[in-house]
Amino acid sequence: MRLPLPQFTTDSHNPDHIAEVIETSTTQFLAQCLEPEDLSFPVMPPFGSWLKSLDEESGNKIIAVVTYATTTPIDSVHRARALGLSLTELREQQPQIFAMLKTEFKATIVGFESYQNAENGNGHNLGKVYQYLPPRPPQIHQAVYRCEVAEIINFSEQVEFLRILMQVRDAPVDALMAAAIRDIYLLRKGDKDWLVKVGRTLSILLRDDYDRLQYIFSQVTL
Repeated sequence: MRLPLPQFTTDSHNPDHIAEVIETSTTQFLAQCLEPEDLSFPVMPPFGSWLKSLDEESGNKIIAVVTYATTTPIDSVHRARALGLSLTELREQQPQIFAMLKTEFKATIVGFESYQNAENGNGHNLGKVYQYLPPRPPQIHQAVYRCEVAEIINFSEQVEFLRILMQVRDAPVDALMAAAIRDIYLLRKGDKDWLVKVGRTLSILLRDDYDRLQYIFSQVTL
């Protein structure tokens, strides 16, 4: 049977607390989504969405972008098989299915905020932004949260994070950059000046490869 992930009492009411770090490295971390209280699948964070965690040693809030997500059986030997049932029918006839699956995702670290006086990386205060790799990633079993709108807007005042996303090797880079940019552009309510800044930066990073630039911006729509 599946053992539930630890639930932090201070965040049990917080819908933005979605996962826990289970592997970590200098450039990225792997997290497992927390089990919902009802019979449903864990919420898989969207590709290119923005997350945060914490390096407790320094207090840095680590900012990351989702690059890959998967739902698989806990038992790595036996694959899931088609049952031909709706979710409602699964809940009624095969409720154990929901305890036999896990949802995990990889997130690439794109920067960090300086010391926040908060627990588990869930601070509401905005610190100084650094768009390069932090001294350390979040540690094992650290909570992972969705970033708040204000945090994403504050972080994206600079666009140097695009350099890091261009170096991701285990994801479709152009689609990843488009998804991350689109997310911010929507939150900024179609800020054209910000989008122009992004376009200039990408033009330099792509070395005037206008086909790639056009492909990326064709996916950034309101």
